[in-house]
Amino acid sequence: MASERITLDVAGRDVSLSSPHRVIWPELGITKQELAEYVIAVAEPFLRANGHRPVSLERFPDTVDGERFFSKNPPRGAPDYVHEVMCIYNSGRRHPQVVLDEAAAIVWAVQMNTVVFHPWASLAADTDNPVELRIDLDPQPGTDFADAAAVAPVLREVLREAGLEPWLKTSGNRGIHVFCPIEPTHEFLDVRHAVIAAGRELARRLPDAVTVDWWKEERGRRIFVDFNQANRDRTMAGAYSPRALPSATVATPITWAELAEGVDPAAFTVRTVPQRLAAVGDPWEGLQENPGRIDVLLEWWRRDLEAGLGELPFPPEFPKMPGEPPRVQPSRAKKD
Repeated sequence: MASERITLDVAGRDVSLSSPHRVIWPELGITKQELAEYVIAVAEPFLRANGHRPVSLERFPDTVDGERFFSKNPPRGAPDYVHEVMCIYNSGRRHPQVVLDEAAAIVWAVQMNTVVFHPWASLAADTDNPVELRIDLDPQPGTDFADAAAVAPVLREVLREAGLEPWLKTSGNRGIHVFCPIEPTHEFLDVRHAVIAAGRELARRLPDAVTVDWWKEERGRRIFVDFNQANRDRTMAGAYSPRALPSATVATPITWAELAEGVDPAAFTVRTVPQRLAAVGDPWEGLQENPGRIDVLLEWWRRDLEAGLGELPFPPEFPKMPGEPPRVQPSRAKKD
């Protein structure tokens, strides 16, 4: 028996949606059709933040509690309005990635059971050079969103001293993502070094609250500046992307004033964000208008190198990188 199917009018395109009543978030009863209607409602700011760039799709054939997998290249038979761009990965391998350029393409991704959208920091026009410096303030066990919120204003001071203007979004979970628009003049490794330099400076100012230690056993009850999220092909949930959590939260742009007022990230969900946009607009509307440069942060990186602070570990799936310390957790290295 064929599954139920409906057709949605998305900005003049007919997009087919199968199994529209399939529940994706069981605790809330949010269906595939409701998710499609959500992405249509937020399409304009979503594309402003995530469009025209490589994106990985996190797909869930059943519910968010079930199996998940990532896909990067458009599958055979994708409509002609779903684009792709060839990307080079750290291994040297080349592979096409999906590019979403219009609202119908986002709904197509939902039809393909996508829940979470993971955009690159670079555009399809130049995949090697990021247009954003991204910093993930990641709460460790014993800390939460409020701890990240207390750290973020000091990070803002650090980044402004370096000539950058930071913008905020919730991660959709417990963390905070800080984005700075930058000119696409440096490749991913340079931007990663700029993030490390900013993280180290933040940790100097807040040593009891912030860490750049890669190994979990060394982090303690502090906010971790996850510098490895700045690597090529390492991504965060994009602005206005739903998260695969029981509460159907959304990674949501917010203002610094909202952060200071004690914003609740749990309040931003698939069901509430469209109303928020209608009421207050998109806090990220002007994000790309005045990109900065990472020159000062790279000067700090070189300063720290001269002071004996070298490269930091890369994720385990990455090839061994120049100057990288051993990928062995400290307690095990001591035993060896």
